[in-house]
Amino acid sequence: MTSITDIVPSGVVTGDNLVKLLEHARDNGYAIPAVNCTSSSSANACLEAAAKNNSPIMIQVSNGGGKFMVGKSITDPNGAAAGSVALAYHVRAVAKYYGIPVVLHSDHCAKKLLPWFDGMLAADKEYFDKFGEPLFSSHMLDLSE
Repeated sequence: MTSITDIVPSGVVTGDNLVKLLEHARDNGYAIPAVNCTSSSSANACLEAAAKNNSPIMIQVSNGGGKFMVGKSITDPNGAAAGSVALAYHVRAVAKYYGIPVVLHSDHCAKKLLPWFDGMLAADKEYFDKFGEPLFSSHMLDLSE
C-alpha cells in the first residue's frame, strides 16, 4: 500500500501538495481530521495522535485560539494575529518530525475579525518572500456577521 508521504511530503503542505493531499482523501474516501489548537502543547498532541495513526491532519487556529496563544492578558488589537502566527511558526518548525502531512489552517474569520485575517495574510506574504510558499496552507474567510 502506498504511504501518503509517497504522494506529498511530511510537514506543512501548501499549493500543489495541498491539492494532491485533498484529492487523495476525496478519491480514497477518508476525511482529514481538523483540530483547533490554542497552544504548542495542543498542537503537539494532535500531531502525535495523527502520527500514531499514520494520518494527515489539519491544525487550525481561530481568533480566540490566537488570543489564547499570545496570552489572554494582551489587549493589543494585533494580539490574536500575533498568537496565530506564533502557533503557525511552531507547527512549521516541528511538523516534519512527525512524518505526516499537515495542513495549517485559520478557522472562520467573521467580518469583524478582518484585522486578525490581515495580520495572518501579512505573515503569509513575509514567509512567501523568504521561502517561496505561504506560512499557512489555507484560510477560512466567511465574513459572517
